[in-house]
Amino acid sequence: MSHLDTTKITEFAAQFREAMAHLSSAVSIVTTNGLAGKAGLTVSSVTSVTDTPATLLFCINKNSHVHDIIKQNGKVCINVLSHEQEELAKHFAAMLNSTMEERFEWNIWNNGFDKQPVLQGAISALQGNIVDMHSVGTHTIFIVQLSHIDVAPNHSLVYFGRQFKQVTIA
Repeated sequence: MSHLDTTKITEFAAQFREAMAHLSSAVSIVTTNGLAGKAGLTVSSVTSVTDTPATLLFCINKNSHVHDIIKQNGKVCINVLSHEQEELAKHFAAMLNSTMEERFEWNIWNNGFDKQPVLQGAISALQGNIVDMHSVGTHTIFIVQLSHIDVAPNHSLVYFGRQFKQVTIA
């Protein structure tokens, strides 16, 4: 049995991160509300799984303080952000000074299906229950079966090259 060279793993991880920085991703805020509390987090890892039944997935680092709240509540709203919501994305990514309580006190939230926080002005609000979870390395993959969808097309906010960018509808 050979031992892995941790220097190569670190270099490979850096290469992987660089490659992923060049993969455009929609920016969303995943919110949850339930017995474990109300919380949210900016993510760029939302992916569709199937339309029958309507299912998607997102990934969160296990070290995130929001991880266990989402896991315990078992229900979420994925708020897909418009280009006008970049500052909010930064707040929920902990890039700006605000507490979780302050973020949910702002007059930008509606109570959605099953009392999940739905962001006003989001391109899409995708609400549902977590039906499966898989632990992979440092992250958990949350699989969500949707029960309610709202769509309001607008210019999109994406993350590319470690920066937020606007994508416009032609």
